[in-house]
Amino acid sequence: MKIGFIGMGNMGRPMAANLLQAGHKLAVHTRTKAKAQELLARGAIWADTPAGAALGQDIVFTCLPLPADVEAVVFGEHGIQEAIPSGAVFIDTSTSSPTCIRRIHEVFAKRHVAVLDAPLSGGPVAAEKGALAIIVGGDEVVFKRVKPVLDVIGDPQKVVYCGPIGSGMVCKLCNNMINLALGVLVPEALTLGMRAGVKLDTLVDVISKSTGNTCRMDVIFRMGLFKGNFEPGFSLALGHKDLRLALELARELSVPMEMAALAEQKHVEATARGLASKNTDAIALLQEERTGVQLRLSRGGDSR
Repeated sequence: MKIGFIGMGNMGRPMAANLLQAGHKLAVHTRTKAKAQELLARGAIWADTPAGAALGQDIVFTCLPLPADVEAVVFGEHGIQEAIPSGAVFIDTSTSSPTCIRRIHEVFAKRHVAVLDAPLSGGPVAAEKGALAIIVGGDEVVFKRVKPVLDVIGDPQKVVYCGPIGSGMVCKLCNNMINLALGVLVPEALTLGMRAGVKLDTLVDVISKSTGNTCRMDVIFRMGLFKGNFEPGFSLALGHKDLRLALELARELSVPMEMAALAEQKHVEATARGLASKNTDAIALLQEERTGVQLRLSRGGDSR
């Protein structure tokens, strides 16, 4: 297929590389052309504008940080809407706003352009491997038509259809809200256990075999916090953005969100303390500082 891809960040670049490797013809655009050089060397075509990346394509992907970025790329000067052809499919893989993608869907429907929201889960490591979870909203017929392409960048068993347009974004925001709130709660529990005299290795081993186990503790922290590794994969700034989006959606729907609001305030504090560029595990540094307890496993991040 002929595919346009816009956004060459930690997720977008490996996704685009996998599409190219699978034999698709790829046109790419990003704000910093240097980020696309490896793909260009492998046969991708450079587009000077989002419109250029969309011109004549069967599918156009975006993978961008913020809803405002998506709207600018779609509706701004030389945006996608100027060039995407009738019959094409626009797929936004950003973790964005359901309201934003529904607006794009409404506008593009008048031009006979299908729209899917397809936010991602799994991080840069899964993106490199083509093993992402892809959480899709939109027309199910369109989803089935493009699923072979989505299977190139995602684990086919984790490419999930969620319902009408915006459903993918809703599911992703709910997932990230839980994950990010656990990033605050789990360090509190672990520092409590250590202050009460139990070794971290023992706490993690017991909890990982019990009802308190979470992916946050048993997978994510083993790669980051428990090793003292706070280099960005999924940055705290992006996590904070996702919490804000979840709370904005809750306000639109008059849904009370007390725990998520508390977690968001912790992210405000962490951002004010200069941790925004670190990965989301850095939120635990606030609890470590308050308690004087450091959450590092003795066996380099793995107590198993």
